[in-house]
Amino acid sequence: MAAERERRRDAGRTRQQLLEVARCRFARQGYATTTVRDIAEDAGVNVALISRYFTSKEGLFKACLDTAFAEIRRDAEQTTPNDVAAVLARRIAGAEDSPRRMEGLLLLLRTSGDERIDEMRRGVLRAVSERLAQVTGDPEAVLRAEVVLAATLGIAMMRSSLQVQPLATATEQELLAPLTDLVEGLMGQPMTRRRPAR
Repeated sequence: MAAERERRRDAGRTRQQLLEVARCRFARQGYATTTVRDIAEDAGVNVALISRYFTSKEGLFKACLDTAFAEIRRDAEQTTPNDVAAVLARRIAGAEDSPRRMEGLLLLLRTSGDERIDEMRRGVLRAVSERLAQVTGDPEAVLRAEVVLAATLGIAMMRSSLQVQPLATATEQELLAPLTDLVEGLMGQPMTRRRPAR
């Protein structure tokens, strides 16, 4: 009985480890150039475990997208119209202390060359945009929300891949004012400029 519990615990830990390694690889290298062998090697496990836990590379990518979307959605659900810019600033600037925040955004950017994978990404982007429109009190403003999301993803790309300065090293506090201007201008929501929550 104890051995069975230990195996279950190890299985859960291995699955989570594969998910974290894959998320980092997919975010940094893209879907097409990442192999299941690379992921298994980074995780220090047998490549067959990817099939066991996720069925396929596509299943693993979908699981990575699901976790990224769940995190972004959780941020959105805890956000009021006044907090949208602060939440975006925290997610973008969180790269150094929490790489997962940035990886979730980068995962949505990388093209895959696989139409089914790209459709999954489009679905997540649509859902996030719809949620952002709801948060700001205007469910019809999805197009404007998509522009805000596109700008956020562009900032993530310029910070992580291109290292454009001063954007690449801007702090959460430094990003807050321009992001507030962006959200106010596009979503029509006057906001209080506030210090990011710690």
